[in-house]
Amino acid sequence: MKKYAIFLGCTVPVRSTCYEQSFREVVKDFGIELIDIPQFSCCGYPSRSVSRLNAVALSARNLAIAQQNGITDIITLCNACTENMTQANHLFHGESETKNKLNAILADLGYSYDGSIKVRHAVRFMYEDIGLEKIKTRIKNPLTALKIAAYPGCHYTKPSEIYEGFDDPERPHTLNDLVKATGASLAKYETACCGGGTLGAKEDTALKMGLATLKSMKADQADAIVLICPFCDVMFEQNQKKIEKTFGEEFNLPILYYPQLLGLAMGLPHELLGLTINRIKLDSVMEKISKAGKE
Repeated sequence: MKKYAIFLGCTVPVRSTCYEQSFREVVKDFGIELIDIPQFSCCGYPSRSVSRLNAVALSARNLAIAQQNGITDIITLCNACTENMTQANHLFHGESETKNKLNAILADLGYSYDGSIKVRHAVRFMYEDIGLEKIKTRIKNPLTALKIAAYPGCHYTKPSEIYEGFDDPERPHTLNDLVKATGASLAKYETACCGGGTLGAKEDTALKMGLATLKSMKADQADAIVLICPFCDVMFEQNQKKIEKTFGEEFNLPILYYPQLLGLAMGLPHELLGLTINRIKLDSVMEKISKAGKE
């Protein structure tokens, strides 16, 4: 059995434990073995505005540690971690001044790295390695009653040059395809950044960005938003009430991570999917699923 190292990053274990929990349970059902590497540290993404070299050096260290442990594949849950780790890996291919600097930093720390690790977002991994057809065979409770706003987030496919042509960076479809595999339909909305990247610098601008997307999703009567990034969750779930209060709107749009949605369709126990941890109650979602099951 092939083993994959899971890279949790900093935000998921603190703010989005339901994401990690549901992903572990879902892939276990497909016979996937995840390896935890205790020496992993921050991917470096938060420090990019201060030092791009130091940011990718932190990722390079994680890649070197994975290589030391005989790992060939890393699965990440966070879009920002995915981008920074992939960017660092990308720099080890070909020759550049940055690559030489990274090698020098790693050597000082007692590591070396040859660029051989494959880094992928959890959802990309599910799309490529598990696949839509295999996922469909596991669906026990098709979620046909739900209309889902599938929100991949900016860094899932950008910058496109480091992602080997995976998906369309402007009109990504892979998360949509995975959501449809559960039986749910898709809500249409105006695609834009969630605003999470500017939250710490200019909160009012970030909230306005989140507002615009939530209004667009609500306009097409979405039952819930499906996310794959903890930073998007900070905006759409953890700050949804603040957006409502600031702008006098009411959305009450539940948030699910994709593995939670898939787990529901697979019939996995709710407690194993972390559904009781979600901040916005899922009563309306569960009611629709239950009603559809009785019809």
